[in-house]
Amino acid sequence: MDGFSFRFATPLVLALIPALGLLLWGQARRMRGSMAAMRYSDVRAVATARRSWRMIMRPLLPALRVLTLGVLVVALARPQWVQAREIVSGEGVDIALALDISGSMASLDFEPANRLEAAKSVISSFIDGRAHDRMGLVVFARDAYNQSPPTVDHRVLQRLLSDVKLAPELQIEDGTAIGMGLANAASMLKDSAATSRVVILVTDGVNNAGQVDPMTAAAAAQALGIKVYTIGMGRPGPVPVPMTDLFGRAAVTMQESTLDEGMLTSIAEATGGRYYRAENSDVLRQVYDEINALEKSQFEVETFTKTRELAAWAMAPGLLLLLLDLFLRSTWLRGLP
Repeated sequence: MDGFSFRFATPLVLALIPALGLLLWGQARRMRGSMAAMRYSDVRAVATARRSWRMIMRPLLPALRVLTLGVLVVALARPQWVQAREIVSGEGVDIALALDISGSMASLDFEPANRLEAAKSVISSFIDGRAHDRMGLVVFARDAYNQSPPTVDHRVLQRLLSDVKLAPELQIEDGTAIGMGLANAASMLKDSAATSRVVILVTDGVNNAGQVDPMTAAAAAQALGIKVYTIGMGRPGPVPVPMTDLFGRAAVTMQESTLDEGMLTSIAEATGGRYYRAENSDVLRQVYDEINALEKSQFEVETFTKTRELAAWAMAPGLLLLLLDLFLRSTWLRGLP
């Protein structure tokens, strides 16, 4: 992978540029104060006299000198054009992320956000930490939907993840089809040639929809050699859930949180993975950190850097401007001694 960038090898030299502005200001004041003058009793004779081009151009000399010095300062800062090439070799992990978007993911027990937003935030950080792995995204409610196939273009994946919303907001039928979500995620990885293939499934409920039983989907994943990590979100007991009352006003009501931990544990164990319970955002982040440590990518990255010095391109016009300044000061725009 090639990358190009521009830089200054000694950028501290550029700190002299503000001083050049002060120098220009000082020279302009000195020139105004040192202009020759003569006293006349009647100036009407010269009031309409035209200024010569030398008088017009002479105030530009300080600016020309400061510009010359500015160009030379830029040259001394050593501008460089840098080409960096990365050669990546090794074996990554192909990961499918399955995320529950059912209405219960709106529960407000993951401060300061609801369950879905907390999950999205942690998943986003997880994606950033695995730059060389292919990742795909599945969301599920009453049915499952493939948001992104496995890809190394994580910018696109992050954009698709940020667009994920709750099923009611997307006006799709609500429910929790865990089996369908797992089956779609496993299907994403069935043709993968990666040595390690992993599904990370996040849900906060009980399978109550879909045509595929969760354990059947787990058996299929196990047959394909896909490891499944399951994460159950939410604390047991009543949790605050936002709702709209009969008058269309926003309200919060307490509802019982139900989670089929036995089934999620069985899915993970059947495929060689692990089940985790996350009751708040901090624990959820720790879960993803642990999975990140368990599923290591084996990569070696070699970086080769080629630098092209551009100082000469700045030095040449600087010297030309200096010669022009000296020439003008000693010939056409020469001042009186």
